Amino acid sequence: MLLETQNSRADLLALEERDLDKLCAEIRTFLVEGVAETGGHLASNLGVVELTVALHRVFDFERDRLVFDVGHQSYTHKILTGRRDAFGSLRKLNGLSGFPDPRESDTDAFIAGHASTAISTGLGLARARTLLGADYQVVSLVGDGALTGGLSYEGLSNVGPSGEPMIVVLNDNGMSITENVGGFAKYLTRLRLRPGYNRLKHAYRQVTDKLPGGRALYRVTHRAKNRVKNFLFGCSFFENLGFHYMGPVDGHNIKLLIRTLQWAKRLDEPVLVHVKTKKGKGYPPSEREPDEYHGVGSFSPAEGLNGHWKKSFSDVFGASLAALGKEEPRLVAITAAMQPGTGLVEFGDSFPDRFYDVGIAEGHAVTMAAGMAKDGLIPVFAVYSSFLQRAYDMLIHDVAISDLHVILAVDRAGLVGADGKTHQGVFDVGFLSQIPGITIYCPASFAELDDMLRRAVTVDKGPVAIRYPRGGEGIYRASNPDVPATILRAGEQVTLVSYGILINECLAAAEMLEQQGIRAEVIKLGTIKPLDMDTICESVGRTGHLLVVEDQVEAGGVGERILAGLAKAGAAPKSAALLNLGDEFIPHGEVPELLARYGLDAQAIVGRAMDLRS
Repeated sequence: MLLETQNSRADLLALEERDLDKLCAEIRTFLVEGVAETGGHLASNLGVVELTVALHRVFDFERDRLVFDVGHQSYTHKILTGRRDAFGSLRKLNGLSGFPDPRESDTDAFIAGHASTAISTGLGLARARTLLGADYQVVSLVGDGALTGGLSYEGLSNVGPSGEPMIVVLNDNGMSITENVGGFAKYLTRLRLRPGYNRLKHAYRQVTDKLPGGRALYRVTHRAKNRVKNFLFGCSFFENLGFHYMGPVDGHNIKLLIRTLQWAKRLDEPVLVHVKTKKGKGYPPSEREPDEYHGVGSFSPAEGLNGHWKKSFSDVFGASLAALGKEEPRLVAITAAMQPGTGLVEFGDSFPDRFYDVGIAEGHAVTMAAGMAKDGLIPVFAVYSSFLQRAYDMLIHDVAISDLHVILAVDRAGLVGADGKTHQGVFDVGFLSQIPGITIYCPASFAELDDMLRRAVTVDKGPVAIRYPRGGEGIYRASNPDVPATILRAGEQVTLVSYGILINECLAAAEMLEQQGIRAEVIKLGTIKPLDMDTICESVGRTGHLLVVEDQVEAGGVGERILAGLAKAGAAPKSAALLNLGDEFIPHGEVPELLARYGLDAQAIVGRAMDLRS
């Protein structure tokens, strides 16, 4: 197999061009079989195989810089840069990341887990190169979904006028996770109608390059052509921003891709190469349903995704919101290009006029929701915890200062597992708790999520956040939506406090402690803002010992607030410990592995509780 010979760029350059299609086919087979074992992002990677191979033929990313946007399409890049043999560890604890990470390889120019960053990052790298007198190329590989995010336009509007030589490769597959929305998606559709024009332009440049004085001739005719073209057809968006626009180019024609990238490399100016690809290319189930195969767990390549389904908090949220939509005509739902992931398919199908997908634009979503709430609607913005970080300013300035009734459905709160440090939802407790006037619910069961969402829509005022984890519920199945703190298990010797899904670890720990003669009181917080300090103070007054358990970073966590509240009340315990994720970014791995690693599983809770009493 050709793929087995590929361990460096030298190996890739040693291949004849006629062998590259075979190599790409082998890479696709390797990707399907590998991701079927480990889980991961499949469709997006299948779509960029030829493009990635072409980039590695034209550029040397030991020296040149390749900046991915999002980075979930970086698997072929990893395979070609010496990580093929480690692919079985993808997204596993201590294994390969599912995203680029410079600490993993020097060929990963920049970490990338969120969208719309690559153009700005690339310009920063290009300007550093120029000021420091270095010699390398900068390529930003951007999906068309990333162009639904405002940061991309901030980058584009700065690159063109800068004159910095860099290449933006626009991977246009018409998809982010589901189909792209918005005006720019329609603009790209119109651009796709121009491939013949661009092939002619490419051929003309090649001919003039070979003629004596050809470059001067090209410049004169190029200016004249642009005047005529702009008069007759108008200028392209990218050309107006100062880019040399090339495309659309067939993203699965590797020979054409190589020629185009070589030409772009020679131009020594800002260039945008528009590449048209098919998401899921080469694996029929993924081609038919690219959104279903965007991010997958393990599966059988022969059978595809076999339909095994486990009910999740996201599913419960979506069903509950759809039911509330029938009762409350003012209720609207918002997503930032994550309709299936956040469970909003049913709501969108049932109430298309009250469902809004804004693309990868979380800040816009929050500010739009503020405007909706100001004039009488009840907006619910469903968003992953790690993506909500991008809208922090809007939460304060546009929602909270005006005390507007905007509901945030904060999905993937806490540890998410295999997506790793860019996606772990371990900061929202701290940054949401800082906002004056906000109510923060932490359901620990499906029933509780349903009841808390109903309360948020029908009873509460002002900003509300409901934070819930990825995946399903545990042994706790009850619901106490009206009670900010509930004593789930009475005890006299140590107080265990937690919220959300981690309450299950505390209940299991209390059972284990009982077997060792220690009666632990377990308090479940239904809301973490406001915080029910009275219940906690009374419990700690009885037990004298406190353990707070949360899958958040330490700074700004609930544990710190509880200790501060006890100190203010003059009710400090004899001993106390905060079990949390500390002061670091959390790597990828299965959630049970991470809980054990950071001392948040039942066994670790038992150990710390016994330490407190010793």
